[in-house]
Amino acid sequence: MKIYKKVILLILIVFLSSSITLFSQTIESKIRDFARREYPDDRKMQDYVYNKQMSSYRYMQTVTDLEIEKFAIQEYNEDYSMQQYVYNKQVASKSYMKTVTDSEVKKIAVTEYPNDYSMQQYVYNKQVAAKDYMSKVTNYNAKAKAVREYPNDYSMQKYIYDKLAY
Repeated sequence: MKIYKKVILLILIVFLSSSITLFSQTIESKIRDFARREYPDDRKMQDYVYNKQMSSYRYMQTVTDLEIEKFAIQEYNEDYSMQQYVYNKQVASKSYMKTVTDSEVKKIAVTEYPNDYSMQQYVYNKQVAAKDYMSKVTNYNAKAKAVREYPNDYSMQKYIYDKLAY
């Protein structure tokens, strides 16, 4: 009975080892094919892309924010270098969005882009600047019309105001 368990365990170890090796070869082949498609006539660029993609692939295996990892993979399914770029940008933007102080504008950004922290940051910054701008305008008729048309969008208020006032 003990020998039987050892044999089964040994077979399982061999199977798992070969599966891992096969998976690695598959990833390497997949990345090599990606590099060839990117630069079909340039071996040096293929090697460069391959090395960069492999490095990014290994990086993506170590990430810790699974929500952002999923987002990066959805954005660039076969491009590990772009996954890494998107992942890092999203992590930085997520951290930034935790520090913002204008909750009204944050709500606008999060509502517009609930799963994209980079776009949340962009919208937040644009809206805060427009909100500040609108707080200092002097043509109150143009401001009232802009606010009526876009009560929840400071960027559009600024756009309408500038069209009416200038």
